[in-house]
Amino acid sequence: MNIAFVESGAARCQSGAGPSKGAPRVGRSNRIALVGSAVALALLTGCALKPNLPPGVKPTVEVGAPLKSEVWKHLATVPDQDRLARLGLAWQEALAEAKKTNAADIHREGKLLMPRAGLPRPAPTPGSYNCRLIKLGKATAKSKPYESFKPFFCYVEVDDDLLSIVKQTGSQRPAGRLWEDDDPTRLVFLGSLALGDEQQPLAYSDDPKRDMAGVLERIGPFKWRLVIPWPQSTSKLDVFELTPVDFAQQPQ
Repeated sequence: MNIAFVESGAARCQSGAGPSKGAPRVGRSNRIALVGSAVALALLTGCALKPNLPPGVKPTVEVGAPLKSEVWKHLATVPDQDRLARLGLAWQEALAEAKKTNAADIHREGKLLMPRAGLPRPAPTPGSYNCRLIKLGKATAKSKPYESFKPFFCYVEVDDDLLSIVKQTGSQRPAGRLWEDDDPTRLVFLGSLALGDEQQPLAYSDDPKRDMAGVLERIGPFKWRLVIPWPQSTSKLDVFELTPVDFAQQPQ
């Protein structure tokens, strides 16, 4: 270590005055210890760390734009964030169980039941859709590993500048909003479940037992799917198929 150089630098970080004429002389070992302390103090106070910038140039700090996922993660409950984080595992376990009994059915559905089949520009056009539900995997010992249900009507609409999906018929009617995500192939769905003759579903997070969280993906021309991992039901993965309804067939 160049003690003279370090001493001079450390001295400049202090008051600017040199050593007193009457100050006692310090031995070499003690000088090294004192210099080390001075350097540490200089680093802690930010001395000797100022960059040498050209005249007129000032340092700036740029802050990146917030992630799109920060918005929906701020709204999603902790259990639903966990469900979405384990989406890949839900696909894996649900398909493995369903293929043991219904491999031909899964093959026939094509991309609808293929993980990582999402395409760019996932936002659906507002309007009526034919919706069909397929349940995969067993959440209870008595449930089936594969169930396919009859089509029903659902509706995509614009609500406060956000897209929302509402199931229009049936005794259990999911409804929720779609939020942008950092993954450009999906939108995040956060919703709730309306039961029986209820006119409106509960707001998301009002009743944790009715909360739903999933992802909406476009999987082909005019074809989307809403995937709900680890739903609060008899399955491990719920897959809703959405295809637009012809104007003449739209429900009144």
